[in-house]
Parts: sequence; structure tokens; C-alpha cells
Amino acid sequence: MSTTFTHASAAERVSREILELLLPHRRAAEPDPHLDTADDFPEQLRQIGDFVRRDEPVIFSLPGFPCKSPNPDKVLSHLPDHGERLALRFLGSLCAEIGKVYAPGAKILICSDGHIFGDVIGVPDEHIDAYGSELRAMIRAEGLDADLDTFDLKDVYGPDLSYDEKRKVAAETLGPSVEELREEVRSDESTLRMYRGITKFLMEDVAEWDGSRSALQRDCRRRAYEVIVRSRAWGELIAEHHPRNVRLSIHPQSRGEAKFGIRLVGAADVWTTPWHSVVLRHADGTWQLMHRRDAERLGREVYEDGRPSHFEATAADGAAEGTGA
Repeated sequence: MSTTFTHASAAERVSREILELLLPHRRAAEPDPHLDTADDFPEQLRQIGDFVRRDEPVIFSLPGFPCKSPNPDKVLSHLPDHGERLALRFLGSLCAEIGKVYAPGAKILICSDGHIFGDVIGVPDEHIDAYGSELRAMIRAEGLDADLDTFDLKDVYGPDLSYDEKRKVAAETLGPSVEELREEVRSDESTLRMYRGITKFLMEDVAEWDGSRSALQRDCRRRAYEVIVRSRAWGELIAEHHPRNVRLSIHPQSRGEAKFGIRLVGAADVWTTPWHSVVLRHADGTWQLMHRRDAERLGREVYEDGRPSHFEATAADGAAEGTGA
């Protein structure tokens, strides 16, 4: 009995150490994440502990890295650039840090969700395929194969169905109805926050619009519901195929929620991601995500391997709050 107790205590201690490595990088819904403690995240402690007690690598699922925004004012192209590279390096470094306190280490499964809602956000499937192929090449080039892997809609339904058919099956069998989601937006603060954030992103992602701003807002609100329906369906697919994984999120999350929000690259806005922006390197060496139109005012475009990669500040500019890799 004492041996079991000792092993359980060791597993709990290591699980806390692993979670404490995540806390400084939490993408929080609250204004005071500096007050976080491991006890605020019992679900994550339980999930991590399940791996630790079995002496297995802790596996995290991270929905994200879908595709680039279709708005050229925000991004350099439809392919991954240095923003994605910095994000991948960060995830690799997180796995390495966990390996220092827990010998079996950690792995992160990037659950690329571009195809699940590509038609709703106006990105063609061939661009999403190209983005995913280049992302996997970037993982290999960075030597992160042992730490990072990918999972997408092709891994669920195979080659026989078209992307439209795959999206339809997922949404209809696993997602909530739009009516159910509308009621949830009215009653749940977290869902309302998500709905507003996605609506904002959709409005910013529109490159051309012939109608009025009010018509654009109505269209983006309608599509925001569909994006959330598809995202919920994708979350269910991830849970079905990888039920034990610790669930991360690139969106802000509150303490105690089932998902743990994670910040990949520094940005002034907690909603900004590498696939909705570019990165600018400030004069002090820090990196910051921002829209392309803003980076063009502050720096010069840099090419790597014949493709636009990032921006370098052209003068000492005083790095903005929230920067860093």
C-alpha cells in the first residue's frame, strides 16, 4: 500500500511540474493570469496524470494551423511563413522543457482544422492542402518530427469522399444545430466571447465586399455560427480519435475549462495567430505578430528560400507589449 501511495504522490508532483511549465504561456480569458496555480486546472492535472502514471509521453492535441487568412492585408501568402516557424519552434521547446522534468517527455498533435470550415471562410481546399504540406515540411526541416505530428480531415474520412462531403458528414453528425448554438451564445459567456471573436476575424478576413458594412456584419455573424458548428464537430472528431490527449486551444480559455489556452507567438491581441498575420522582428530582437499592412509601415519585407518570410523593423522602434517568441 505504501508503494502505491508513494508512486501516486510522485505522479501528482510530476504532473504539477508539467502543468506549471504551461502556465506562463497560457492564453487567458481573465485579466490576471499571473495568479494562476496548478490547482486552478484540475482537468488538465487529471489528463496529464493519466499519462504520467503509465510512464507514457504526455500527448497534447492542438487544433489550429488551418490555413492562411484570405486577406492579403493581413498575410504574405497562402503558405506558412516565419510566424508558423516560430510557433512550431515554441511547441518543440515546450516538449523539450517537459522532457527535463519527465523522462518520457511530451508530444503535440497539431490538428489542422482548415478543411473543416474552408468553404465558410473563403479559402479553397487546394490552398489548405498546400499550407498543410508546407507545414509538415517545415516540421521536418526544423528537426521536430519526434515532438510534433499532424492530424486533419483526410485522416478521418479517407480519400473516397470529397472535402464538401466530409464537411457535411462531420457537421451533421457531430456538430450542434445553429439553433442550439444561438441559444448557447445567449446564455453562456464563453460561447458569446468565441462568437464575437470569430465574427471579428471574419470581417477582417474579407478582402473585397461590394455591399454595405451592415450587410457584411450580418454575413459574418451568420458564418460565425457555421464556423463554431464545424469547430465543435472537429473537436468531437479529435476526441473520438485521440480520447486521452490533453486538449490545448489557441483561443483564450478561462480557468477550470476543459481546454487550456496556449499562446504561440507574442502579440498585442490575445486572438492574433500566425495564420492571421505576419511577424515583425523588432530592433531588440523580439518578434511580434501583426497584420501585414501594419508591418509594412514599420519594416522591410524579408525573403527566405525565395519566398516572403517576415518583416524586419527598419529603425529602433521600442518593442510593443506582448512581444517575444
